[in-house]
Amino acid sequence: MTTVHAASPFDEWLAGDPEVARLLGEEADRQSTTLQLIASENFTSPAVLAASGSILTNKYAEGYPGRRYYGGNQVIDEVEDLARARCTALFGADHANVQPHAGANANLAVYQALLQPGDTILAMRLDHGGHLTHGSPASITSKVWRFVSYGVSAATDDPDKPGEVIDFDNLADLARRERPALIVAGSTAYARIIDPLPFRQIADEVGALFLFDAAHPAGLIAGGAHPSPVGIADVVTFTTHKTLRGPRGGAIVCNEAHAKAIDSAVFPGLQGGPLEHVIAAKAVAFAEASRPEFAQYASAVVANAGALAASLAEEGFRLVSGGTENHQVLLDLRTFDEELTGKVAQEVLDRAGITCNRNTIPDDPRSPFITSGLRLGSAAQTTAGMGTDEFRLIGSLIGRTLRGRDDEATIAAVRAEVRELCAGFPPYAALSRS
Repeated sequence: MTTVHAASPFDEWLAGDPEVARLLGEEADRQSTTLQLIASENFTSPAVLAASGSILTNKYAEGYPGRRYYGGNQVIDEVEDLARARCTALFGADHANVQPHAGANANLAVYQALLQPGDTILAMRLDHGGHLTHGSPASITSKVWRFVSYGVSAATDDPDKPGEVIDFDNLADLARRERPALIVAGSTAYARIIDPLPFRQIADEVGALFLFDAAHPAGLIAGGAHPSPVGIADVVTFTTHKTLRGPRGGAIVCNEAHAKAIDSAVFPGLQGGPLEHVIAAKAVAFAEASRPEFAQYASAVVANAGALAASLAEEGFRLVSGGTENHQVLLDLRTFDEELTGKVAQEVLDRAGITCNRNTIPDDPRSPFITSGLRLGSAAQTTAGMGTDEFRLIGSLIGRTLRGRDDEATIAAVRAEVRELCAGFPPYAALSRS
């Protein structure tokens, strides 16, 4: 049986390819009728979408403005210079490279630029919240450099000092013993503010360089909701598509002393022709993040995560580190239901229209494919216009779904409520098929 969809812009744009038009329309429906709580995701503005899909995708532009290996780059040079200027202005940096295709590429470029193969890097443990490029055996980074991991403190029963925060005493001891060439701050699953100053002090004590991987909090930094590591760290990397609300991609800012090495590591060291249509979209996002309303957005992201965390705690979930200070909420499911795994919770919530991801918790007894935890994020639905009342409701919907996970009627009822809630906050009304 053929499914008939209402008309949407995709039908006009892709008139010659109805299969792709259908898939884009279905994804627009999914994003508009379900809750997007993955901490790595956001809704870009229509202006970012327009730049990402622009005519700039046609141009090949290996090199940098004024130093290209192909002709016809007069306009492209202006686009990339605009993105670099907006990036340095936004973060108060000396230099910006906006060519990295992703945050992982940005981190790899920094390692290549500043280190020799075999050098020691001190970075966050993956099972305590670190990223693949912080030393995962599955990443090429661990095959070229020697990683030593620091972690978070143990959990406690003291509500005023719940633990599971970066253990700077341990980090300092490791740094003195291992004498790393580079210390990396930053995480992929950590719900607290990461203060760059203690990292700088430890790095200076042992003669190490300092990289701050701001992939997750970049937008909170730009919006003034988190302290900035720029000017404290030697190099800062970040992604443009999480809390910064731009296109999928990465960027690097650094002091002038490292600019040439960073640029050479990105191209020709690691990447070929840059994606100039994405760089144009980055320029749009940097401009949007410089406006006063973005600071209000960043503050709302943090407030909404706090409301979600409080609601989930009332539902019986344990909050890793006792709460949140950013856009992330990390849940330990075992206090809610000892048998419930992150994998099962993610799959059940997906059926109820609540999109999130399973995640390890510190010292998780289960594998990264199963996990004992969930990671939730507030950035996307805050962009859609939801506030603390809606996020408190979302917490209760999560509790109801997981308590009734074996009851199809409960899941269907929650799915209907989610659809109704999302109808009041459409991220892209012009793209909706419903």
